[in-house]
Amino acid sequence: MKVHLGPAYDPGLLHRVSEVVRIGKLRGLLQPAPAPRERRPRRQALTPADREQVLALLHEERFVDLPPAQGWAQVLDAGPVPPCSIRTLYRVLAATAQVHERRHQLRHPVYRKPELLATGPNQVWSWDITQLRGPVKWTSYYLYVLLDIFSRYVVGWLLARQESAALATVLIGESCARQHIAPDQLIIHADRGPSMTSQPVALLLATLGVVPSHSRPQVSDDNPFSEAQFKTLKYRPDFPDRFGAYEDAESFCQRFFPWYNREHCHGALGLMTPHDIHYGLCGFVGPDPLGRSDHPLAYTFLL
Repeated sequence: MKVHLGPAYDPGLLHRVSEVVRIGKLRGLLQPAPAPRERRPRRQALTPADREQVLALLHEERFVDLPPAQGWAQVLDAGPVPPCSIRTLYRVLAATAQVHERRHQLRHPVYRKPELLATGPNQVWSWDITQLRGPVKWTSYYLYVLLDIFSRYVVGWLLARQESAALATVLIGESCARQHIAPDQLIIHADRGPSMTSQPVALLLATLGVVPSHSRPQVSDDNPFSEAQFKTLKYRPDFPDRFGAYEDAESFCQRFFPWYNREHCHGALGLMTPHDIHYGLCGFVGPDPLGRSDHPLAYTFLL
């Protein structure tokens, strides 16, 4: 029995083949791209004279207020064969910009994104309302929270059994009095909820000399500071799935907000507490405990 062996393996064969392939690719890249071929008109395509005839037909008094399909059907019922198909009628009209939406379409204007800058406390506040689920389905309690976006300090909160613009005015008025807000000092930002855009709140802000600011319509993330604070609230280990009663929710808030203001080391504040930032109690701390002089938390704020 004879065994047929293949040719001996040539180590340089693979290298030569790859060189040929590479040179072929380079030649293909260096060659100029072929000129695009002119598209031949179809034999059944309309000539310019035919297009003018179609436009003249559609511009007749009897067809001027009808859709092209209706005009095409009436021409066919009258006896003569229509000059083209219904789709071609639309193509001819579109080529001359005579096809458009006749109904008034709702077009939302481009709203400018709110940009508020706070260089110190009591310059810009953010407020919102969140629901805390009650003991049974379809029952909830409404938590109103006013937050200083510079220090993340909760300047006021209120828990109620319903959402009301009157309660919002009480919270805003008492918080401004407690923080000694002067006219034209403060901007209060909120979303476009019914209480935020209500007339009582607008009149109160105008009386206090506070500038209102609102999120853009149909935009849900223009109030990020309040939403982040609500996430911290609801991600606490002792936050229940449902509160057994109004008193339970109130007791939880009475424990949470002092902890948040005075003990919570906020990541956006260099791990300082909102209370210290808000009242200027944080100064130069010194180097990082691990000796990293370039660490972002090596030095804190000096107010």
